[in-house]
Amino acid sequence: MEPNNACTMHSHCIEMSMEVHQVVPPPHKSTLQKLQGRLKETFFPDDPLRQFKGQPLKRKLILGAQYVFPILQWGPKYNLKLFKSDLVSGLTIASLAIPQGISYAKLASLPPIVGLYSSFVPPLVYAVLGSSKDLAVGPVSIASLVMGSMLRQEVSPTADPILFLQLAFTSTLFAGLFQASLGILRLGFIIDFLSKAILIGFMAGAAIIVSLQQLKSLLGITHFTNQMGLIPVMTSVFHNIHESIKKPKLFWVSAGAPLMSVIISTLLVFAIKAQNHGISAIGKLQQGINPPSWNMLLFHGSHLGLVMKTGLITGILSLTEGIAVGRTFAALKNYKVDGNKEMMAIGFMNVVGSFTSCYVTTGAFSRSAVNNNAGAKTAVSNVVMSVTVMVTLLFLMPLFQYTPNVVLGAIIVTAVIGLIDLPAACNIWKIDKFDFVVMLTAFLGVLFISVQGGLALAVGLSTFKILLQITRPKTVMLGKIPGTDIYRNLDQYKEAVRIPGFLILSIEAPINFANITYLNERTLRWIEEEEEDNIKEQLSLRFLVLEMSAVSAVDTSGISLFKELKATLEKKGVELVLVNPLAEVIEKLKKADEANDFIRADNLFLTVGEAVASLSSAMKGQSSTITEGTHTIVSHN
Repeated sequence: MEPNNACTMHSHCIEMSMEVHQVVPPPHKSTLQKLQGRLKETFFPDDPLRQFKGQPLKRKLILGAQYVFPILQWGPKYNLKLFKSDLVSGLTIASLAIPQGISYAKLASLPPIVGLYSSFVPPLVYAVLGSSKDLAVGPVSIASLVMGSMLRQEVSPTADPILFLQLAFTSTLFAGLFQASLGILRLGFIIDFLSKAILIGFMAGAAIIVSLQQLKSLLGITHFTNQMGLIPVMTSVFHNIHESIKKPKLFWVSAGAPLMSVIISTLLVFAIKAQNHGISAIGKLQQGINPPSWNMLLFHGSHLGLVMKTGLITGILSLTEGIAVGRTFAALKNYKVDGNKEMMAIGFMNVVGSFTSCYVTTGAFSRSAVNNNAGAKTAVSNVVMSVTVMVTLLFLMPLFQYTPNVVLGAIIVTAVIGLIDLPAACNIWKIDKFDFVVMLTAFLGVLFISVQGGLALAVGLSTFKILLQITRPKTVMLGKIPGTDIYRNLDQYKEAVRIPGFLILSIEAPINFANITYLNERTLRWIEEEEEDNIKEQLSLRFLVLEMSAVSAVDTSGISLFKELKATLEKKGVELVLVNPLAEVIEKLKKADEANDFIRADNLFLTVGEAVASLSSAMKGQSSTITEGTHTIVSHN
């Protein structure tokens, strides 16, 4: 737009009459009231106590019991129609849970029976404490993979199986305590550091490593590495390729459904005595329900740090997966899942599990999808699954003696290969390139370093991104949309025009010690560039207007920024004007302005439009006064 048109518009802006609203500081609150408000917003954003307000004591006790035990909410309304749906769903997911439980325990380098134990007790605990109708509980591939790989770094599951089992149960206890603590203390925002990009890259890398690890069973290799990196796994394959000549003749059965594969392959191995022809089978499994394991927990010795670290990482991963799955199906069925309740439910589930020979469990996506598709109505489907597993443990264990390991390996590959989500990766590339780099870091880190190493690198890179956004907040120059009183980013809205004599900037982040140096330097650069442009157009810069609607907070260092900026601008003959400072910001600014010369009413405005109109009128009035005075002096002379 031409300068003459801009000046005409500016003159029109001056002539417009506009009501100027005063910026009002927030009502006075004590430090204790502010602290209470901040704590409530941090730890209780959903305000779970609001349901107790105005209720009689008896009703409060009932509501409290229902909050702790969600089964008390839907239990009294339960009927035969709901049970029919849950019965079908429970039997369906049990058919998946039995082969998966055995396979995932194998993935974690644990005895296969532990996988079935972990599909019996934890679902019963979740049915009482959980708030999801669709979540199907049990071992999952990612937690199994991570636990097995981390514990194998110090202890061999073949050389010292008892110690390995003890470390697994102790890690499960620490995972449960950590998860429950997050729910009780309402610190669930910690798991938000595992972004979607990280999880997609991590799961894809883990799926490839897990699949490659199954080459031991699929190719019949007996000497195989326990490491989880891509290079050692492939090296182990090529160094022992001669062993794979004796390929199991039952490889084809992996194409069927998991349970059908297990049944058919077991019958075939038993009928033709295939274990005598080079096909490895599970072997005899212990019959009976879960034995107690609290006497196997280790809280001393050189491995304490290992089990705590393993519990922390597997706890975060399983918690993230469980809550994500629960929320996904809750959104599909239009009901709410309480994240903190889920943390407590999954946490207590793992604590109880560590006492009853179980390892880390959570809500599995594959089982939950089957549960949802089979028509589950309540958490009773978990109870039905658990009872089915119990019957299997009590009466059917001898049948699994001849189940070939090749089928379990195929089941694992089939399950984890679905974790590679290429469409999601392409979508991340399309939307945010930095997130794609984070995802790629997790993926390559898992492949070439280690499971926990790749995860740590990706989290570190995501944290760096957050720090970058904090230390380099976005600042943009605003211009006026013609024919309106709206001011928008000049780069985004090409029709917006600059107002002569005004530099209008929008700061779009909280102001604190981490970014004041950048903001100061960036603002001064804006001013220098504006002054250079004004010299060319024979204009002068009169006002720096800071639009602060997006500045949600400011600290003491941020206050000093405004003081230093004001002092610098005064030397240049430029006034500092603040637009729409929010409650916390204006309160702190006024407290810091003891001499009442920093924050004045004529430098505070609610909107940019009001600021420009009011200050332009003042400039016009001053110009008229100066002109009249000059004419008077000339006439007198």
